[in-house]
Amino acid sequence: MPGLTLPPFPEDVPTHPLLVVDYQRIKARDEAEIDTLWKAATELGFWYLKNHGVNEEVNGMFDMGAETMRLPLDEKMKYEQGDEGMSFGYKAAGANATDETGNLDTVEFINVSKDDALAWPKVVHRTYPSTVNARMESTIEPFIRKSLEVNNTLLAVLNDRLGLPVGALAQRHKVDEPSGSESRVIKNPPRPGGISEEKAAIGAHTDFGSLSFLHNRLGGLQVLVPGAETWQYVRPIPGHAICNLGDAMTLFSGGILRSNLHRVVPPPKEQGNYERWSLVFFTRPGNSIELRPLADESRLIAEAVEKLPSRDTLFTGATAKDWFARRIKNQRIKNRTGPETWKASRGMEHKPEAA
Repeated sequence: MPGLTLPPFPEDVPTHPLLVVDYQRIKARDEAEIDTLWKAATELGFWYLKNHGVNEEVNGMFDMGAETMRLPLDEKMKYEQGDEGMSFGYKAAGANATDETGNLDTVEFINVSKDDALAWPKVVHRTYPSTVNARMESTIEPFIRKSLEVNNTLLAVLNDRLGLPVGALAQRHKVDEPSGSESRVIKNPPRPGGISEEKAAIGAHTDFGSLSFLHNRLGGLQVLVPGAETWQYVRPIPGHAICNLGDAMTLFSGGILRSNLHRVVPPPKEQGNYERWSLVFFTRPGNSIELRPLADESRLIAEAVEKLPSRDTLFTGATAKDWFARRIKNQRIKNRTGPETWKASRGMEHKPEAA
């Protein structure tokens, strides 16, 4: 949290180096920088983003999250997400399963819808705790607007590299169409000594949407690199966000872009003695958008689809709204009937041939 001195990420813990993308050079359409972004997006689906200009807003969002988490639990529970597949609002620790056996998660977070923030004080999806309302105009809306600008700029560059018509991806992420796009401030409790690899294996997932814009100050994020058998930490770098692609971009691109498995475990060594806070903005397609390869709009995508051993995996027949709600709803422990509930919450994780 701002003002708290945290121990550095240990030097003797193995990490996976991510490519570094300079946002200002991407904005300037620097071809070498775009090559770096494309390499990251097609090989791992994760990269560092520097010079994004959102650090001040990030600090304010962490403050808002801390203020919200300090509210009494019964007050926060008035704004709980519920069990019907909506992500917006408060999620208490233990509300979600993290694997098919029904293990419970340990994190709490507050999600604020992009639509509610931009329409404030009008309510589009739901109401929020007083701590959120107090910062909606001064903190949350500016963070969401800047995050949208960053993510939309990156999507526009990927749009062109995929050979899509200008604005094809933008049309699927219209700011005025209701969507699952949201900000999330997450609080993880301290876990001194870490946890066993068996326990650490829970929670591995691909993201639901198109592009995630992550800010964290302690370690804990791990990726499973394609072809590897062991998980590797991603080292947090001050001033650098971590970006990753989600299922929607794998689907739209016919498997060219990668939505990679990742998980969050306790920070290593001394860092495990501290609460782990993280902040994400998730850009997701408009609710009405069908999740399928855009092969009819790009020769590159059409050729990629033709090479797949099974094309059915990419033609979901689902809208973004349905895809998202299914995944959220079936993670909720109150909806659990057995291992099949967890399996119904999965996305591209179990379809490696599509990624």
